[in-house]
Amino acid sequence: MFLQNSSRRPQSFLEEDRNWAQVQAKTFTKWANNQLGKESNLFIQDILHDLSDGTILIKLLEIIGKESLGRHNIKPGMRIQKVENINKALEFIKERGVGLTNIGAEDIVDVNPKLTLGLIWMIILRFTISEIREEGLTAKDALLAWCQRKTASYEEVRIVDFSSSWQDGLAFCALIHKHRPDLLDYNKLNKNDFAGNTNLAFNIAESELGIPKLLDVEDVCFVKNPDSKSIMTYVAQYFHAFSSQSKTDTAGRRLRKLTDLLQSVYGMKNNYEQRSRKLISDIKSIQKNWESSITNWSSLQNHSKNETFPTVNNYQDAQNDLKSLNHFKLKEKRLLMMEKLELNNLLSDIQTRLTTFQLAPYNPQPDILPSSIDKHWEQLGILEINYRKELLEKVKNFKKTLALEFANEATQLHEEITQIETNAAVQMKTLADQLYSTKVLYEQHLSLEALLSSVEIKHKNCLAAEIEENEYTSLTFDELLFDYELIESTLNKKVKQLENQMVLRNSNALSVAQLEEFESVFKSFDRSKENSLSDAEFRAALETLDLTYSEDEFSELFGYLSSQSYEQNESRGFDANGIENELQNEMKVSFESYIRFLVAVFEDQNNPSQVYDSFVTASNGKPFITTNDLQYAGLSSDQVDCLEKLMPKFDNDKNKLDYAKYIDDIFH
Repeated sequence: MFLQNSSRRPQSFLEEDRNWAQVQAKTFTKWANNQLGKESNLFIQDILHDLSDGTILIKLLEIIGKESLGRHNIKPGMRIQKVENINKALEFIKERGVGLTNIGAEDIVDVNPKLTLGLIWMIILRFTISEIREEGLTAKDALLAWCQRKTASYEEVRIVDFSSSWQDGLAFCALIHKHRPDLLDYNKLNKNDFAGNTNLAFNIAESELGIPKLLDVEDVCFVKNPDSKSIMTYVAQYFHAFSSQSKTDTAGRRLRKLTDLLQSVYGMKNNYEQRSRKLISDIKSIQKNWESSITNWSSLQNHSKNETFPTVNNYQDAQNDLKSLNHFKLKEKRLLMMEKLELNNLLSDIQTRLTTFQLAPYNPQPDILPSSIDKHWEQLGILEINYRKELLEKVKNFKKTLALEFANEATQLHEEITQIETNAAVQMKTLADQLYSTKVLYEQHLSLEALLSSVEIKHKNCLAAEIEENEYTSLTFDELLFDYELIESTLNKKVKQLENQMVLRNSNALSVAQLEEFESVFKSFDRSKENSLSDAEFRAALETLDLTYSEDEFSELFGYLSSQSYEQNESRGFDANGIENELQNEMKVSFESYIRFLVAVFEDQNNPSQVYDSFVTASNGKPFITTNDLQYAGLSSDQVDCLEKLMPKFDNDKNKLDYAKYIDDIFH
């Protein structure tokens, strides 16, 4: 920002204004030198004398007219040569539409100040000021109107002419501030410092705007009426400078706008091309996956009937593919459709912008044209329909296969169970044959467990495939499982019953009533239904039969009988999962061992030991027995009388019978 000159305008004008001719000559000389300096090294000191031979005048006209005047006298020594040069210049001026009334070549050669200055003024008007045009106005009035319009917002500035309106320098400053507010602070100007304001404007115009100082400050501020032609000549430089700046700004704005458009369109083109290719690539990728799935399905269908493959896994794959397709329709397909429409809009936007600026339209490569994208999209739609049909057919076929697999194995299992059930109803001649046959059937039945497990797997596969009703069989897994477990339980019970009958049949030393009582007690305490008794169950059963033992006696007895039970099962060839209970977490007493023990306890063997134990029990542990003891033990009167006669007396007491001596007598 330039600082204001501190000089002030005198309180009164000079006594006489400077001679207008001197001011014009000085101004026009500066103007001419400014023009000549643009394309030559010529320089004049005094425009009145230095133009008199015509050479500099011709050069000046060639520069400002941008046209050569042809051959002329470069070094005119004679008057006639000078006149010829001047006439050539005047003729050029006339051809440009400038009337030169009362101005002849001799006037210039003879240095007529008024006519010479008039000629220069006409040149300035034609080649500098006349370019300033406004409809219905002369060049002078157009320039004046421009100045008024540009300074209208400045209250202190009132331009009505090209003379006194410029004396305070504010008009010059206002023009500069209007166009370049960065160069001076108009509000800080001293409105009364005419010379300072003018000098500030002249300095800024020269250094920042390239406008030469055609005027001197004193020629503007210190005269009563500044020369209007000189001021017009100088002010016209402002117009051209700011007009050039405006044109430059306009050109720059247009170029920036065009560049912005081209950059924007370039980015939009790249965006369109990248997104178009990605969209097509995504569509092709989806097509490839679907076609591959269809091909794999066709290959699967061509498998040999004897060749097995994981049907349920393939069914799940088909279901997953169907879910993926539905997800594609709800999500990805819509996104692809949106992208397709957005690309159409993007391309339309590109073409509209180019058309607006009358630029050549954008022609994408054929493979990314909207028509090409539409073609891919149409193919995807057709493939989607076929792919969905294939998936639904796959699911249907897999369901059929799963249903048939279950139906076939379920039928086989049902037939096997039915056959075993039929065979179990056949009666054999002997109890031993019946037991053997039942055990064989039981083993056959257990061998169906693998088939049952396979049927269960097929059943679960059908559930996973959401097959609620199987059209190929009425059998259900729950029914088959019930039948299997029922037959297993029935055969198991039958084996136990037959074995128990075999044991009872061989226990002929006991009465039927005793055997039935023993069997009833056993069953009541066999809570596990395994045809065996644990230590607690066995103790309770014995106590029910009035057989009591000490802890040591019972422990020894139970260990012996449970070991026998284990050996019995081993000898029959039963494994850990056999019919009889075996040694698992605890030892148990089998029904056979249980009966054998009771037979040993209760059968009448008539040996000394058993007879002795019987007397001890009947006498309640006394070393002798009485007739009352015998009667209490259930003997009849005759039996009591018989023993009383046969048995010796204990300690010669007739009421006490010595059973120990009696046993020794009868068994020895």
